[in-house]
Amino acid sequence: MDTLTRMRAFLAVVENEGFSAAARKTGRSKALLSKYVRELEDELGVLLINRTTRQIALTAAGEVYVRRAGTILSDLESLNEEAREATGEAKGRIRVSAARTFGDAELGLSLVDFAKAYPDIGLDIHLDDNFVNLVEEGFDVAIRMTRLNDSAMIARRLASLDFAIVASPELLARLGRPSHPSEFVDYPAVVDSNSRMFSNWMFRDPVTQEQISVAVSGQFTANSPVTVRAAALAGLGFALSPSFVVRDDLEAGRLVTVLDEYMTSDAGIYAVFPHRRHLPARVRVFVDYLAEWFKKCNRKVAGELANGHAADGAARPDQVA
Repeated sequence: MDTLTRMRAFLAVVENEGFSAAARKTGRSKALLSKYVRELEDELGVLLINRTTRQIALTAAGEVYVRRAGTILSDLESLNEEAREATGEAKGRIRVSAARTFGDAELGLSLVDFAKAYPDIGLDIHLDDNFVNLVEEGFDVAIRMTRLNDSAMIARRLASLDFAIVASPELLARLGRPSHPSEFVDYPAVVDSNSRMFSNWMFRDPVTQEQISVAVSGQFTANSPVTVRAAALAGLGFALSPSFVVRDDLEAGRLVTVLDEYMTSDAGIYAVFPHRRHLPARVRVFVDYLAEWFKKCNRKVAGELANGHAADGAARPDQVA
């Protein structure tokens, strides 16, 4: 148990990039964490962390140890979870990675609603528009909005995800409306550098169903759909955006879609988690809840459309919110 305590202290220091931050996060003193890490190094006979007055840096041995230690503690937690499942309980804490765009949008309410429904399950949510390595960074699950093709992960589709090419009315008045995706080679684009498509936008011919790949470029590149939206509103170029990000702008006429008939619809919102022999009950409960949350959301939108309550340009039933 002493070794496990020291391992947890070491991982806390690494994950929080320092002893002071780790102390604030764990509620333990900086001196105690330093003692545990020093004892772990003495036990192993190697230096794991190079310490300076301002920062820490992992040694080569520390780089190796942090990866294996994280796996060992994760496996131990899974073992404990299996024991808890025998009593029918789902407890513990879930480390969730999600795009900042997801958390800041209406979709993020799904996480808040889950926390209210399951007070015994803690959520540690990290919002970042960059993709993370779930195994190396110790996440239990990630919420990803993409065309998923990562075979190293297990994924469950939660909802469909529509994309649209949008532009400001002023840009269309100045440059004209494109009639075919190939024309984007000559048009300015606002590029989301975090998108899997990046500067190669994918389309599908509405007649032949053949895929069309178009290389785009422009003055403005950002790794955030929200920032890309702002650039499109400013007339800096055409932008490929998740529909829910620009929905209000489309309804208000601040942005306009083009070439809707060429847009593909094979993207989705996924819950993604690493391959594990045993998926903790709390993670299964979490993913099941999100799947049902999105189903209810889609049914609500579909009902509004059927009853004529949705405004022109509102979401279609296959959209996520």
